Amino acid sequence: MKKWTPVDKTLTPDGKTISLLEHDGSYIIRVDGAELMSTRQHTSEERLAERACARVRGMPRARVLIGGLGFGFTLKAALSAVAADATVVVAEILAAVIAWNQNPSYPFGTNALADPRVIVRQQDVVEAIGASRAAYDAIALDVDNGPNALSTDGNFQLYDYRGLQLARAALRPGGCLALWSAAPDPIFEKLMAGAGFSVVVERCRAHGNSGRWHTLFLGLAK
Repeated sequence: MKKWTPVDKTLTPDGKTISLLEHDGSYIIRVDGAELMSTRQHTSEERLAERACARVRGMPRARVLIGGLGFGFTLKAALSAVAADATVVVAEILAAVIAWNQNPSYPFGTNALADPRVIVRQQDVVEAIGASRAAYDAIALDVDNGPNALSTDGNFQLYDYRGLQLARAALRPGGCLALWSAAPDPIFEKLMAGAGFSVVVERCRAHGNSGRWHTLFLGLAK
């Protein structure tokens, strides 16, 4: 059986190793050896963007923030959901991940990044949210495997009470905060509700109608 071939790697600000690997035209990203995402399984990432942007379809000059570029699946789905005059801001902390998506040799997000509606910032999404007030109609976060499975240690600030309150403040009235998780988390669901969101939790398959079940936390700002 052919092994996954290392293509590139980089370090997170807290010293974790992010690796890009390829196998027969498919790619995965691993964090310290644990799989974070795959080009073979991305239905739930696309659903995250679709659900986050459900209320902004047709809305003039909508603004969307995406935390984490990954392989560009969430970004591409968001672009399909918003109007021609929308703005989609992508906050990605790692320069290497941006470079992978800009490289036309890889089947990732090259075309999506070239869309005039897209602004890419090499920035920690925690900082992007904290610096915003009533700036976005939707925020989609796909940066970790869940509230308790972080790709970088500082990401806990996205999931604690203060972080959720900052996300709510960054949204316009009726805006949606959508978070991807590899597993359910009832405690986080309650915390999200306590921070001022009307919460809906959905389950979604990783690949079409097959693969592992993933969890989407959807919060409407009250």
